[in-house]
Amino acid sequence: MGLTRRGFIATVLAGWGSAFLQACGYDNELSAEVDEAPNGWRPAYEKLEEAGEFADRVEEALSRLENCQLCPHRCGADRRAGQMGFCRATARATVHSHQAHFGEELPLVGRNGSGTIFFSHCNLRCVFCQNWPIAHEGRGREVSDERLADMMLDMQRRGCHNVNLVTPTHMMPNIVSATRIALRKGLRIPLCYNTGGYELVENIELLDGIVDIYLPDLKFMDGDQAERYAFTHAGDYPERAREAIAEMHRQVGELQTDGDGIALRGLMVRHLVMPNRVSGTREFVRWVAENLTPSTYVNIMSQYRVEHRAFEHPEIARAITPQEFLEAMQWAEEAGLTNLDSRSVSQRDLFRRRLGRG
Repeated sequence: MGLTRRGFIATVLAGWGSAFLQACGYDNELSAEVDEAPNGWRPAYEKLEEAGEFADRVEEALSRLENCQLCPHRCGADRRAGQMGFCRATARATVHSHQAHFGEELPLVGRNGSGTIFFSHCNLRCVFCQNWPIAHEGRGREVSDERLADMMLDMQRRGCHNVNLVTPTHMMPNIVSATRIALRKGLRIPLCYNTGGYELVENIELLDGIVDIYLPDLKFMDGDQAERYAFTHAGDYPERAREAIAEMHRQVGELQTDGDGIALRGLMVRHLVMPNRVSGTREFVRWVAENLTPSTYVNIMSQYRVEHRAFEHPEIARAITPQEFLEAMQWAEEAGLTNLDSRSVSQRDLFRRRLGRG
């Protein structure tokens, strides 16, 4: 999430590179081996397979396509029979691109990048979406679960530190199925579930023992704002997102990294600061401190910009000011949050110097 114009160009170039490798016959022939993980760490999904539970979990996930309840819209579409869900997805995953991405949080990026797979369509479709050609228009192509598994393995072959599943909610059954296929072909890097947060807790429960790293947004703390700025009128967004994030925290706990600071397991929460306090940042940081832990990894993001249909809404039709971002970071500090994203802290320090505040 957070694909910039520069990132979009990089996505296209990476896609050309991937196509070139496939044309040369390298896509499935290269070894999918990964270096031995530190301290005996192994991905959760490997342990689930050894326990003999992964196959049943795949079957259960795929069955949820028949009367789709994969997000709070509960549209009931029989996607296996060819019906299109509220999100506009069918029974096969639609993928826009997969690439090594260097714009994510540093524990995900490391030296070799985060292995992002951008899924098309979305169950929120925010009016300010920066990835609207992918999320709103559904640009991409349908792929089989086997092909999705190959993309995961491709990320590992390129040296990426994780498989980063971007906007995965409505594709969850395909992801679970593809992960088991990829595991049996040698996948051994962490699985990162990079979600907008509009989830049903029972679907997050199904992912227990499969996902290593959760990377949710908590976009809004006020249902009226979510209703106003999501095309899908998701007025229950704050409640559903908080429930889901609490379950994610129960499963994986706080962020764990290797000796190089690379994420292996845990929860990382994102929150985008918006103009005029629309996103409810003060309430967000208090909720994290009181309901998760003060040392939860939190990324308070400053990169809001007027995209897609945001210009139609005067309250959010401008970038945030340095003062608004400094206010947000001050609230985080007052709430006692101690594990703020390093680039957010650097941005705070830069704004302080520019404004002569130290």
